[in-house]
Amino acid sequence: MRTEPHRFSSLQRVLHWLMAIMVLAMLFIGVTMVSTLRAGFLTLISIHKPLGIAILALVVLRLGVRWGLGAPLLPGDLPRAQALAAKLSHVLLYALLIAMPLVGWGMLSAGGYPIVLYGSLHLPEILPHDDQLYAILRMTHTVLAYLFFATILAHVGAALFHALIRRDGVFRAMAGIRASEPVMLGRQT
Repeated sequence: MRTEPHRFSSLQRVLHWLMAIMVLAMLFIGVTMVSTLRAGFLTLISIHKPLGIAILALVVLRLGVRWGLGAPLLPGDLPRAQALAAKLSHVLLYALLIAMPLVGWGMLSAGGYPIVLYGSLHLPEILPHDDQLYAILRMTHTVLAYLFFATILAHVGAALFHALIRRDGVFRAMAGIRASEPVMLGRQT
């Protein structure tokens, strides 16, 4: 039987922060990739592909861990609209963490581009070569990236709101800070 913990497990926190670093790196790589034609472009591409697949693998693991271990309850005094927004934004984050790599993989497959993970290790094509489909998936990948960036900004904003304004333990649950320890994100008054 699954119980609702008071904070996320060590494994959940490690997965969260590892993925946060990977996703931020991926966003910066993606933005730089589409805005440059310099020699570094190919290096960025060679990092972007396996990093996306690693994020996909970790999100599947993370969902399994979350399903198995649960998550802390939101504060009881949190307004219903905020609680609903929290739940929906997490669903959106997980959906985008799965959709972005799959759309990217499909896009490259449709474009006839190999997905090299490392050396001679390649992913199989998941879609047939089709230039029209490639163009559609490329635009879809771009739109999803903008939505993902906006969702991440909202997530970080909500985390800071809980840490600095509400001080209700939501941030502590993911940061692994005990209730007796102060949150040192900003100036304490």
